[in-house]
Amino acid sequence: MDIKIDLNADLGESFGRWQLGDDPAMLELITSANVAAGFHAGDPSTLRRTCAEAVRRGVVIGAQVGYRDLAGFGRRFIDIAADDLTADVIYQVGALDAIAASVGGRVGYLKPHGALYNTIVDHEEQAAAVVDALLALPTPLPVLGLPGSAVLRIAADNGIRTVTEYFIDRNYTDDGRLVDRRRPDALIDDPDRAALRAVEAARDGRAESFCTHGDSPGAVRMARTVRTALVEAGVAIGPFVG
Repeated sequence: MDIKIDLNADLGESFGRWQLGDDPAMLELITSANVAAGFHAGDPSTLRRTCAEAVRRGVVIGAQVGYRDLAGFGRRFIDIAADDLTADVIYQVGALDAIAASVGGRVGYLKPHGALYNTIVDHEEQAAAVVDALLALPTPLPVLGLPGSAVLRIAADNGIRTVTEYFIDRNYTDDGRLVDRRRPDALIDDPDRAALRAVEAARDGRAESFCTHGDSPGAVRMARTVRTALVEAGVAIGPFVG
């Protein structure tokens, strides 16, 4: 297949002595790292280590921005004013970009996290607030999101590059939304099933970037199995930035 797919994962989500995921192992397998920016997860030292490892391995760093919700891991909706959300996104991107620059990297794209990601699929005001944050940056970053989402439509209307995403370890509803994490069928934990889905999604052209969650049990095995299946199917693996 003459197809190129980016593989991304959520990293940098440990906090202090609380460790989540195996970032170094995941960075061997992915091409883009959605690095937490401190609001939903990630302390400065963790983020700097993660960025340094990403730079060393040639993995593109993305700012994974979310609601100010450490206790809820960014998975709870917050009815925040648009101006405040715009400022929060700018703050997170700026902080992570400075950390990345300190180890020889830069933030190359933006991916909303958790509840914010799902909210701006349909919530026009918050979607516009995220786009306003991108437009306020010296150079607007590409934004990663769900196909058909409000945030991608508004971003494209404003000349911002949009990148569609497919979750290989999440189930979808009939209307193309992600199944709520509170449901028992939300996650896919079988690497072989995920790999089959990934190859089918690549053939169907469903998205430019495939995500596997770095904090899921067996995340490294899942990512390795998916990457191997894609390569064996003739899919080229590479970042959408650079």
